[in-house]
Amino acid sequence: MGAAGIPGEELGAAGEFCLLLARFRVRAGLTQDDLAQAAGISLRALGDLERGRTRGPQRRTVQALARALRLDPAQADALERTANAGRPRRTPAAASPTASATPGAAPRTAAAAAGQPAAAVPSGVVPSAVVPSAVVPSALALPRDIADFTAREDALARLHALARDADPAHPRIVLACGQPGLGKTAFALHAAHTLAPLFPDGQLSLDLRGMAPTPLTPREALAQLLRALGVADSAVPADTEERAGLYRSLIRDKRLVLVLDNAADEAQVRPLLPGSGPALTVITSRHTLPGLESVHRLPLEVLAPAEAAALLARIAGPDRVAAEPGAAADLARLCGHLPLALRIAGQRLAARPQQRISQLVRQLSAEEDRLDLLEAGDLRVRAAFALSYRKLPAHTQLVLRRCSLTAGYDFTAATVAAYTGLMVPQTDRHLEALTDAGLLQPAATAERYRLHDLVRLYAGEQLGTEEDPAVVAADRDRASAWLLRRAAAAALLFSPEREEDAGLGVPDPDPATAPATVAEARSWLEDELPEWLAALRRAHTEGRHQQVIDTAEAMHWFSDCLMHRDVWAEVFQLSVHAARATGDRLAETVHLNYLAWTHLTCLHQYQQGLAFGREALELARRIEHPEQEAWALTYCGSSLRRLLRHQEAIDAYRQAATAFATVESRSGQVGRLVATRFAGACLRESGRVEEALETHRRALADTLRWLDSAPSHIPHLMAGFVGHELGLDHAALRHWPAAEHAYRQALAHFEAAGRPDSMTLTLTELGTVLIELGRTIEARAVLASALTDLTAPTTSAG
Repeated sequence: MGAAGIPGEELGAAGEFCLLLARFRVRAGLTQDDLAQAAGISLRALGDLERGRTRGPQRRTVQALARALRLDPAQADALERTANAGRPRRTPAAASPTASATPGAAPRTAAAAAGQPAAAVPSGVVPSAVVPSAVVPSALALPRDIADFTAREDALARLHALARDADPAHPRIVLACGQPGLGKTAFALHAAHTLAPLFPDGQLSLDLRGMAPTPLTPREALAQLLRALGVADSAVPADTEERAGLYRSLIRDKRLVLVLDNAADEAQVRPLLPGSGPALTVITSRHTLPGLESVHRLPLEVLAPAEAAALLARIAGPDRVAAEPGAAADLARLCGHLPLALRIAGQRLAARPQQRISQLVRQLSAEEDRLDLLEAGDLRVRAAFALSYRKLPAHTQLVLRRCSLTAGYDFTAATVAAYTGLMVPQTDRHLEALTDAGLLQPAATAERYRLHDLVRLYAGEQLGTEEDPAVVAADRDRASAWLLRRAAAAALLFSPEREEDAGLGVPDPDPATAPATVAEARSWLEDELPEWLAALRRAHTEGRHQQVIDTAEAMHWFSDCLMHRDVWAEVFQLSVHAARATGDRLAETVHLNYLAWTHLTCLHQYQQGLAFGREALELARRIEHPEQEAWALTYCGSSLRRLLRHQEAIDAYRQAATAFATVESRSGQVGRLVATRFAGACLRESGRVEEALETHRRALADTLRWLDSAPSHIPHLMAGFVGHELGLDHAALRHWPAAEHAYRQALAHFEAAGRPDSMTLTLTELGTVLIELGRTIEARAVLASALTDLTAPTTSAG
């Protein structure tokens, strides 16, 4: 360090005072306000001095500044020399045309203009050039805007609003972040071009090379920015902090837009941010840069389907998209609505004007070829993902690869941990790192993540090339077993006989994190349905038949809670196949009955339900199993009832009740009441209402005797269902007071059973009865309650 306390080089002459003054002020840690007050000069005068608008200040002003800055003699002398060099001189050389600045270049010193060497200065004073009032032409000028830029209207509107809301004390810093291929750079550059009228001092763009093996260092980035602001190479400070301080000082009053593209991390960006002033900085990064303070974040997402189609139309031509709108929608979907993939697909079409969109769709439909086809010139989707992937630590790469094994739209850390063999907290940390890197996105539900379709394909490719297939297969088997054990344990919570059933299934693989309540079990089973269903398919394919049977057996109680799903047809078909493969005739009969129930209740396919019921009935009689025979007769009866074959249905129900009476178990009691209740309903629907009423009265009396002898939620539930049927019988006979009484009794039993979700239909019927009784105010309140129950999230109690 020289006498001035800064790296020593020769100092230039006239006009260099402004940068040296700014350097000394920054090193002293003073604001312009602080220095102006201490030196006794106006803030405006000081600002003009630092911007180079006032050159060659008077000696007494320089001395006041030196005292306020507490400069040593050598530093004060250096400041005076540069001030003196800028003071007017009446010499021919100074007036010569050769002394004037060329457009866009820093003015030359008087000595240099006269052909004389620059005045000697003390060692250690950094040379600098006069900074022009606007950005000079440089390599950091904005690249051209994309003519077919599409969508992002909301993000652009937000950015424009921030640009207009100037607050010099808090410079506007915007971060556009998201996964590879979203068009973050195109967005930032398009925004900078559209904002140009608001920022007359210039627009700059600097590629920070965040995905390169060696990203741009803050020191080199600052050097490029300073040169773009007109600072000569010889005047750029050597120290990074001094470069940052000088940069902040120079742009303090400039209305300019700076695009910092492709940022690597917070440490790279922080020194490049202005401390104050009207400048707008737009950062793009694949990372969320969570440690960056006071930033307006603009997370970009994939395009909406209509936006994706619009982008394809602008690239490939609107006529082609209009001619094949369905194929265009399919193409956008195969591209995952990712702008980079859409651009590549569009440019492939533009380069092949005779190709139909549907042909490209057929080519991209093969997942193994999709990433190969999503290339156009130097645009490659695979390469975009690879840049981010190579930056990840080894264990984080492993977690991304194993994410490709998940089956659902989104997933939890626990599910991924099952595929990786890592602990859940450790897996969660890696998933957060992948989210910060833009390779995963947080899902709408808390603590869940999602993987873009094309990133999933890329991760699957890496899994296939970097890992031993035998190891992957073993880990998938382990994960499948874990998922099925948890699914079975959760489903058994729905069994009304769960205390008896608890020993039938495999215990949860991790009791500490297992669903503890029915509500938690339902949430897990619904959220993870794609995962445990995929695991069930895998177990079936690999011949783990008993595991398939056990899982389906546990699921049959839970299936009552998701009757609108068609998944049960597959679940119980797999379990029937598994039972046949093992030769277990009883299990085959049981699961044929479950399959009959599925087609009858979930799919409303009554002929198929009847066919499966009869198949189960035949097998149950062959193996002499009265309980399964009774259930098969019940499902046959219900199918016949839906087919309006009432007498056949009534006969089947009565046979079922007789068979259930021989079964000495709680299941037999439940089955007999179910069959009797259905027989009564069928009588009412066929016009035999008095017989129906008598049937239901006997069923209710039996249920209440059961309740008296063994109080529990199950007889309460059965009493609620039978009471509801009694209400329908009385209503059919227009016995309104009796119908009201029956419905209110049913509601009380549902409440006692802890099944408010079963009350909605009864409340609706009660409201109708109250209208018939002329009690409209009560009816309105009851029907409003029914509507509330109908629209509330469904819950279930075991």
